Order: sequence, then C-alpha cells, then structure tokens
Amino acid sequence: MQALGPAQRLLGLAVVCLAAVALALLAQHGFGMQPCPWCILQRVIYLAIALVCVLGALLPARSARQGLAGVALVLALLGAAAAVWQHAVAAKSSSCNLTLADKILNALGAESAFPALFQVTANCADAAVNVAGIPFEYWSLALYALLAAGAATVFLQMRARA
Repeated sequence: MQALGPAQRLLGLAVVCLAAVALALLAQHGFGMQPCPWCILQRVIYLAIALVCVLGALLPARSARQGLAGVALVLALLGAAAAVWQHAVAAKSSSCNLTLADKILNALGAESAFPALFQVTANCADAAVNVAGIPFEYWSLALYALLAAGAATVFLQMRARA
C-alpha cells in the first residue's frame, strides 16, 4: 500500500476540521450546549484550517502546498491556544464581552452573516461543560494538537522532497 501524499493528507485534515464543526453544531443544536465567543472562535479557526488545507491540496505548486501546510500548522497552534485560554481563563469568567475572541468575531462579522453557525448564545462560564468527564475545550485542544501534527508532517514531507 502506498503512503498518502501531501494533497491527500491535507484533504484529510480538512475533513477532520469540517467534522469537528459538524460535531460542535450537533452539540449545540441537538444537545443544547450553547457556545461562547471562544467556542465560536474555535469554529472559525477549524473552518480556516479546512479552507487552507483544501487550497493546499488543490494547488499544484510545491512551494504553495508547503506554505499552506505551514499556515495550517500556525492556525492549529492558535486554535490550541484558544482552547487553553478558554479553559484556564474564560471558563472562570462570568462575561466574555469584549474579550479577544469577541473582538475578532465582531470584526469578522461572522455572527450576522451566518448566525446558525457563528451566533454566540452563552457566556464563558455557562459554556463550560464536560463530555465524558473531560472539558469540551480539552477535546478541542486534543484535536488541534492532532491537526498541528498532521500539518507539520505535510510541511516537513514537502520540505524533505524539495
């Protein structure tokens, strides 16, 4: 069996990101787990990683593919930082108003453009829930770590072939 190439790996990372957002939407709309600004910011980051990975998979230029894998890696690290911040700081705060996440979301205008996907419906303390005894944001942190490892693998694979 032949190993997956960089394009296939990037597409796989994109699928994982889209699945993460789909699960977040299921948790919200199916199980009543309302998102705070940090939750929504992480959705935005997952979608940005998916977009970057699809572009990287579609572009034939090796340098573009490697660069976009690097961008995906940086985005995954930013997502991990958002998940850690959400757990360590935001989840202990009764208000998320005017936090960095709230400011980014307002600047993007995502909530008004796609409210079913990006509407903030809880404050940070209320959004702090556990799934199987583990804080929801730690599940996200673990997924961001896997995405970072996957993006780093593609980046290094492309670098080794250069």
